Amino acid sequence: MEFPVDLPADALAKAHELGIKAIDVEEWFIRGSGHGGQKVNKTSSTVQLKHQPTGIEARSQRFREQSKNRLDAWKLLILKIEEKVKGVESELARERYKIKKQKQRRSRRSKENMLSDKHHRASVKEERQSHPFI
Repeated sequence: MEFPVDLPADALAKAHELGIKAIDVEEWFIRGSGHGGQKVNKTSSTVQLKHQPTGIEARSQRFREQSKNRLDAWKLLILKIEEKVKGVESELARERYKIKKQKQRRSRRSKENMLSDKHHRASVKEERQSHPFI
């Protein structure tokens, strides 16, 4: 299974584990859209991949160079296929869950505990101010 780009070892291992073959992937180089002006409008640096067996598509336009976008699109495609196969155990799903937990509001009880610890610490510091060492 030879891929058209030099994938990092972890992405390559993941691709082998999931049984992704390069011949099952269609690849297009298209013109991008959005910010970038003349450079984006005149060059076909955007890369779009489609995995035929699953129908999953990945597209990358983050970089100005086609080669970097190609590598980025392949990595993204592998992650998307992993997410479809493994579900909540995939790397993308774990990352989304982590961000969701970070943005989640604290429970009332944990917030009260945190604030009481802060107030205690503030009172300890205040004690030091009122009784200076001589």
